[in-house]
Amino acid sequence: MSKKDFVVGLDIGTTKICCIVGEVSEGGPQPVIDIVGIGTAPSSGLRKGVVINIDSTVESITKAVEEAELMAGMEISTVYTGIAGGHIKSFNSTGIVAVKDKEITESDVQRVIDAAKAVAIPLDREVIHIIPQEYMINGQDGIRDPIGMSGLRLESKVHIVTGAVSSAQNIIKCANKAGLNVAEICLEPIASSEAVLSQDEKELGVALVDIGGGTSDIAIFKDGAIVYTGVLAIGGNHVTNDIAVGLRTPQNEAEKVKIRHGCAMSSMVKPDETIEVPGVGGRKPRVVSRRLLTDIIEPRVEEMFSLIQREIQKSGYMDVLSGGIVITGGATLLEGMPELAEFIFEMPVKRGVPQNIGGLRDVVNSPKFATAVGLLKYGARNLQRSKFPIRDKNIYDKVRGSMRSWIKDLF
Repeated sequence: MSKKDFVVGLDIGTTKICCIVGEVSEGGPQPVIDIVGIGTAPSSGLRKGVVINIDSTVESITKAVEEAELMAGMEISTVYTGIAGGHIKSFNSTGIVAVKDKEITESDVQRVIDAAKAVAIPLDREVIHIIPQEYMINGQDGIRDPIGMSGLRLESKVHIVTGAVSSAQNIIKCANKAGLNVAEICLEPIASSEAVLSQDEKELGVALVDIGGGTSDIAIFKDGAIVYTGVLAIGGNHVTNDIAVGLRTPQNEAEKVKIRHGCAMSSMVKPDETIEVPGVGGRKPRVVSRRLLTDIIEPRVEEMFSLIQREIQKSGYMDVLSGGIVITGGATLLEGMPELAEFIFEMPVKRGVPQNIGGLRDVVNSPKFATAVGLLKYGARNLQRSKFPIRDKNIYDKVRGSMRSWIKDLF
């Protein structure tokens, strides 16, 4: 990596597209990132994290990227982007190989990861991530980096994330149509964890819950490694819909009312507080009690947290979360969210914001920028080291690669 590099994170979300430009300079084991540009645009081409209208998405991406280019004073050509949606499925896998020369080399590590990922995956799905969790040498577990160590048998535990081929291709297509190359696609909760979680939390055991407009993304860490990822198709838009119906106001006005006056716990609102609600179709605005608004919001948020709790319980890691739960994402800006989450989960909950960044950090110091900043950090880390192929190719590239290697062998 040169002394200074630029990395761009592009968060293609259900409610907003966010593009953040970071200047990366070498600084020991962790790269130093200074935010130099940011651009956002409303998103209307996605539903529950999945692209449903390519033209609208391209338009929003173009607006966000142009704004970021203007602020950073540079042209953006390559981005790291995120993927989410209900189609995401993940599982843990193990691999085992015999060590050739008694000392473990990089090729042994690559072979054991290949052995772990040798699982049957349907043709309509592709591998997005293969993340090593730990290695075992001759039965000794808990090894993070086995290269150079002695042993006869090497085992690996990996976390494999898969998604629908079509969803990944549509995200790449949208970026390409906006004149951008995609360096890599990263699962959004993995990106968010890069931005808001400390290494201590990951070691202790923590669940990151990123609640966006259309999806709630979950990532669980234990002993410093990711052990579970999941995506639920619920988010802040469900709350907005409830407000629009309950207070009989247009969708965009319901969103504004939620941001300005929303609260997730009725007990935190004074009984005499009132708010003004815009009418539909030219009708006059009405003055209603703020308690009425929280009575609409609280049951929906409670339901969201209950579904997330059920998902974490289903993962089997509920009992290892000594570091508690960290909530992030735009929907968690709602007043009373951490308090209600603590009540539902019965464990410590905090609101996570991007950490360890410089430059325009005050601008991105909010949970709603967690994924975009995380994509930036993910990209910066990949510039420094590309030891393992984190993202596998899809089925067509695999076939092409195999044929190429056969031809080489023939000649």
